[in-house]
Amino acid sequence: MAKSNEPLTESYFYILLCLFTGPNHGYAIMQETAALTDDRVKIGAGTMYGAFTNLLKKEYIIEYSGEGNEDRRKLYELTDLGKEILQGEVRRLNQLTKNAVEVMGTIQPK
Repeated sequence: MAKSNEPLTESYFYILLCLFTGPNHGYAIMQETAALTDDRVKIGAGTMYGAFTNLLKKEYIIEYSGEGNEDRRKLYELTDLGKEILQGEVRRLNQLTKNAVEVMGTIQPK
């Protein structure tokens, strides 16, 4: 069972989502987040590294020191707890969307 059921901020959500497929570094996560959201969400360097600090403390991610990382950039990896938190947040968001569609009918794309 997850330690927390607090909603994730968008920045935290996208950082965890971008790490779901494997270890990555901050700049790549910033680029991937912008691409996934059609530039709606842009994570700045200050936000990114503050988020890394908090996510490390919560044990949702770890610093990754894998073989073949000749690059000097720090890599981060999602922990099992981080995966559990991300999956719980996706379930929460799905429930919100399901409830909105039940009440409002279909949601029109912009």
